[in-house]
Amino acid sequence: MISTNSNASQSSVWDLVRELQASLETKSQQLAAIQNELEETNRGVLALYAELDTQAQQLRQATELKSRFLAYMSHEFRTPIASIRSLARLLLERVDGPLTPEQEKQVVFIQSTSAEFAEMVDDLLDLAKVEAGRIEISPAWFQLVDLFSALRGMFRPVLINPEVTLVFQEPQNTLPLYTDDKKLSQILRNFISNALKFTVKGEVRVSAVQNGDESITFSVADSGIGIAGEFHHAIFEDFAQVNSPIQKRLRGTGLGLSLSKRLAELLGGAVTVRSELGCGSTFSVTVPLRLPATAESDPREGRWTE
Repeated sequence: MISTNSNASQSSVWDLVRELQASLETKSQQLAAIQNELEETNRGVLALYAELDTQAQQLRQATELKSRFLAYMSHEFRTPIASIRSLARLLLERVDGPLTPEQEKQVVFIQSTSAEFAEMVDDLLDLAKVEAGRIEISPAWFQLVDLFSALRGMFRPVLINPEVTLVFQEPQNTLPLYTDDKKLSQILRNFISNALKFTVKGEVRVSAVQNGDESITFSVADSGIGIAGEFHHAIFEDFAQVNSPIQKRLRGTGLGLSLSKRLAELLGGAVTVRSELGCGSTFSVTVPLRLPATAESDPREGRWTE
């Protein structure tokens, strides 16, 4: 009787062992299947990374080719444009004889068109340099009053609309700036040019406010046609233009604001716009009073060295 119970107990143990072995084999098979699935997933991820790297390289090559093309095209266009402008100037100065009123009108049209073409070429060349990372930033110390004085003199000859006034509101007791004054001036020139272009009557006011975070904000406010809110996100994109009666009458490249945005970022700042349709616009650029050092610099002497 005892032997029978012992045999039954041993049989139960063996049954339990076999069940455990079967369970372990099942788990092992499941683990192997999961491992195979993970290996397959890893191979897929590696293939995806390889494809992304290939696409990124192709995108870099395409961007470089586009930048080279824009730079080459812009450079090659400069000489004939300069020739056209020089010939138009000589004709308007009556070097080769008098002009009839109709001839003068046509030569003025040629001169203004070539000036717009030259502006477009310069913008394209600057964009190509920015995209290629080859634009040079040359910071130096300067006073705000000097910047405004240069801009005032630059725009005095182009104020041909007697119903529009250009006002420079200079702040008092501002600290000197250490940044690239030429790039900052280029941003403000784009803002002012657009403001004058799209303001039929009223005022364009240029101002600067020193902020408490060691930055300064330049604003160009106009009483022009304004921009609807749905276009605010798009106007800083390449070749973006807003449809309006004045826009159809006036030509432009749609590159000025895009270039201004990129130049502001290179100066460690940003651009913003506040505008309502029919209520004018205010374009602003905020930059640090001192250009953040990304290389070894000797700011007091205005040098910037790698």
